[in-house]
Amino acid sequence: MKKFLFLIILLTFSLNSNAHMAHYNKFSKIEMEVLRNGEVIGYNYYFFKKDLDNTIVTNQFKFTIKLFGASIFEVESYGEEIYDKDKLISFNSKTQQNKKDKYVQLKLNDKENKYEIKGSSYTGSASIENVIGNWWSHKILQTNSQISPISGSIKEQVVTFIKKEKIELYGNTYEVEHFKLTSKDMSIPEDKRLNFDIWFNKKNALILKVTYSRMGNWEYRVKKFE
Repeated sequence: MKKFLFLIILLTFSLNSNAHMAHYNKFSKIEMEVLRNGEVIGYNYYFFKKDLDNTIVTNQFKFTIKLFGASIFEVESYGEEIYDKDKLISFNSKTQQNKKDKYVQLKLNDKENKYEIKGSSYTGSASIENVIGNWWSHKILQTNSQISPISGSIKEQVVTFIKKEKIELYGNTYEVEHFKLTSKDMSIPEDKRLNFDIWFNKKNALILKVTYSRMGNWEYRVKKFE
């Protein structure tokens, strides 16, 4: 457990996990661009809607990789997370990847205090300590496992603080904290492995940039938030 630097992370963030959704009440939308090898190939948008104690977060993303003008890899997805105050009560997503359908149907089982998942890669239960593996929420940096928003699979992870930095995005300079997020078991196949660099801006409680390498160099970066 010493490899899990969660205490350091919590001290660095100075965040109260029980007030998690309060950090995002000010947002109506977060827009991220998706780049591969320095070229914009798609988008990842998050929309926030508040209804009394409930918050609905919808996620839309799409990107296409082309070679000599022909599409060789394409993904389009839509997902919806529903929170009762700070508690995730449901998540549903539909994804088409190269014309193959993937999905997640997740519901909170209040009686047993666990998630029930039916997904294209996993069906069963999961601890409520898991978070949905989307980039809008800093809680992905405060847990030891995440649920794939595309297939429902559960991935154990290690989060390591690297250093404080300054980055520039679209003409704006941000003070950020750089983290490394990796699979707990790095012996699993590379295409199923977590291996991300993440830059978090504490002032806005936003993950501003994510990079990883797999069939090229990928980058998700926040272009706009409101």
